[in-house]
Amino acid sequence: MSASLLTQDPRTRARNATERRFQAYGRVAIFLALAALVWLLVAIFTQGLPAFKQTFLTFPVTLDAAVLDKSGHGNPVEMAKVSTIGYGKLLAASLSAEIAAKGIDTGGMADKDVGALISEESAATLRDMVLSKPGLLGQTIPFTALANGRIDGFFKGRVTMETAKLDKNTSPEKLVLAGKLQDAGILTVTLNGGFLTRPDASDKRPEAAGLGVAIIGSLYMMFVVLVLALPIGVAASVYLEEFAPKNALTDLIEVNIANLAAVPSIVYGILGLSIFINFGGLPRSAPIVGGLVLTLMTLPRIIIPTRAALKAVPPSIRDAALGIGASKLQTVSHHVLPLAMPGILTGTIIGLAQALGETAPLLLIGMVAFVRDFPGAPPSGLLDPASALPVQIYNWTQRGDPGFVERASGAIIVLLVFLIAMNTVAIVLRRKYERRW
Repeated sequence: MSASLLTQDPRTRARNATERRFQAYGRVAIFLALAALVWLLVAIFTQGLPAFKQTFLTFPVTLDAAVLDKSGHGNPVEMAKVSTIGYGKLLAASLSAEIAAKGIDTGGMADKDVGALISEESAATLRDMVLSKPGLLGQTIPFTALANGRIDGFFKGRVTMETAKLDKNTSPEKLVLAGKLQDAGILTVTLNGGFLTRPDASDKRPEAAGLGVAIIGSLYMMFVVLVLALPIGVAASVYLEEFAPKNALTDLIEVNIANLAAVPSIVYGILGLSIFINFGGLPRSAPIVGGLVLTLMTLPRIIIPTRAALKAVPPSIRDAALGIGASKLQTVSHHVLPLAMPGILTGTIIGLAQALGETAPLLLIGMVAFVRDFPGAPPSGLLDPASALPVQIYNWTQRGDPGFVERASGAIIVLLVFLIAMNTVAIVLRRKYERRW
């Protein structure tokens, strides 16, 4: 008597149980992957979001001409003899005067100790302002100064009263005074737009460090990669897929292209160091060198998806174009390339996004150097020293001050925003122009 189809036999039950276990394994894997991603993002955003806020001190500053222009001629060249130390003393005296005017008890702190609440970067900022506008001498102007890194850390939770007792760069008395200044409206914690526009700062000034030079350097390198890698990669793909004969030589080229896509990125850095810098004589830490190195890395990542996009175009379209008298070049340029363009653009954008996050090859060509000056406008600016976002992140994580760890996490957020934006553009282009056959 045959078994009923409605009744599962032992083999069917075992097979169904195996399938359920496999599905459960898949769900567990997805859950673990999402949990790890969420944990990573929470850690990054928890540490990095405070970088987008900054502690500032706002108070009036009297620009005493007798101190800042001892010659009395108003000549910026002569005024430049006054160093940032002189401007720092002026800021300390002005802040002390404002504190006295507000009736705030400093606990007997001297002007020097009160001035320690102000970042050393603010003295340089005020000096540059006065030298660029000598007419400000003798005036009392409102000035917004960066607070010292320890004071900034106190309002962000990095510094406590207990740690301040052991820190030679601050003290509990200074933190108490900072709290009083906040109550009086002199000290505020606001959005830190300078994090995206200021250059890097020295090891002692984490509160002044910004991503301005790194962002410009990354944009310059992406421009070089786009200008070089896109036309070269597409041209190589079209030739290999549409025109090249199928023989041992082209097979060898295809194998090498696939292998180059898997070569560790640091190898490209060594190649760039030996060819572009040592042999070619290009300057270290220049966006043009970084762009050339990243171009070599990106080419295989553009050629492979471009060839896949060309293969996805149905042969019937080629046959139809050739059948009505079009040449091979006309067929490719007028029919095949337009239809493959969504896949080509998607592969190019993803390749650029991968290049944007590369660090190892840029370290070898000297982009880890401390760069404070902004590069000039292209094309000459491509030869100026610059940094890059991933290198700046690496640089900050190597510094001892906890403020730089905060800055590094904030820079990771900025880099993630760039990468998400580029991948979103790739998805939109693919969905908008994708053809289905």
